[in-house]
Amino acid sequence: MIGLMRILLIEDDTKTSDYIAKGFSEAGHVCDVVGDGRDGLFQAQREAYDVIVVDRMLPGLDGLAIVRSLRAAKVGTSALFLTSIGGVDDRVEGLEAGGDDYLVKPFAFSELMARVNALGRRPPVQEQRTVLKVADLELDLIRREARRAGQVIELQPREFTLLEVLMRGEGRVITKTMLLERVWDFHFDPKTSVVETHISRLRAKVDKPFQIQLLHTVRNTGYSLHAPR
Repeated sequence: MIGLMRILLIEDDTKTSDYIAKGFSEAGHVCDVVGDGRDGLFQAQREAYDVIVVDRMLPGLDGLAIVRSLRAAKVGTSALFLTSIGGVDDRVEGLEAGGDDYLVKPFAFSELMARVNALGRRPPVQEQRTVLKVADLELDLIRREARRAGQVIELQPREFTLLEVLMRGEGRVITKTMLLERVWDFHFDPKTSVVETHISRLRAKVDKPFQIQLLHTVRNTGYSLHAPR
């Protein structure tokens, strides 16, 4: 059973994007739509998504370049090419660029939804790592141990999960809603400060004893964990 997914659709044809976004929404998913290739790449790196659906022919930056850039940046979000370029060599090129699936236009929405669901069940590449690292902060997922600058950081189970989500989305903004879903399994706003409270506790352990701040608040949006640029 597939739960709610956050899907990024990078498609410049508004008629097609409106049709697809409506279908995803009716299926209970959240779909962000971007019509420009460069903006799509920025959005894919800035936010955490379950699946990216991308056209190959786009203004600003083509779909192949987007997926190649994401893979070079170690963004493992599943990517599906949805395009009218359907030759065998074109499909091979898309998959070799780092795409996980390839669907040719015209298409049936039911097939697109089935393929997106299949990708949503597949763990992203970065989730196969057993040790996450951001600057001098390390999180060992097997030993359930956190260290910074070689010092062990004692974390409660919920704090560990919260830090894991933030580290997996390194450099991207993780919204309060996303944290409620992924850390507390809330698919609604409980109208409490549970996220803010746990972020404060995590910051006291991960940042305050050290010189460099890694956990940043993005005003009116959420949080981002990254080394200073």
